[in-house]
Amino acid sequence: MSTELPSLQDFLTYRLHRLNKLTDRHSSAAYASELGLGVGEARCLAAIGQFAPLSVNDLAMRANLDKGQASRAAQMLVERELVQKTASDTDARGVVLTPTRSGKLLWKRVMRLIARRNQDIFGCLSPGEQRQLETFFDRLVAHSQRQEVDE
Repeated sequence: MSTELPSLQDFLTYRLHRLNKLTDRHSSAAYASELGLGVGEARCLAAIGQFAPLSVNDLAMRANLDKGQASRAAQMLVERELVQKTASDTDARGVVLTPTRSGKLLWKRVMRLIARRNQDIFGCLSPGEQRQLETFFDRLVAHSQRQEVDE
């Protein structure tokens, strides 16, 4: 039995992070050039359009951002009149975020761009391989969420 450690590039987490960085760079450029949005704003608009109404905490979770990033991006979307911020009915200090009419229109464009980016990234896999990868990712996410709850 070998006691040597694998090379860094052999670790799956390293490769996932590398893929994330490569794809984020291209996605960021596409969001900026095609939609005039930063990546955080685009992720937040995608989440708000899909799951509204959302609190800032829920937005952070749905957009895979920390609360500060989500709050700043949401405020930028509010200032651009793409998202409406109203007082929460359940939390006197909280707010609820919903897309405006123009926000809904831009959300559709964001979703089309996300679909295209997914095809760009995963198009090298057959449809069956894509479904298999989706299943693996779903299992990994569920496993990580259970670990987070256990901690």
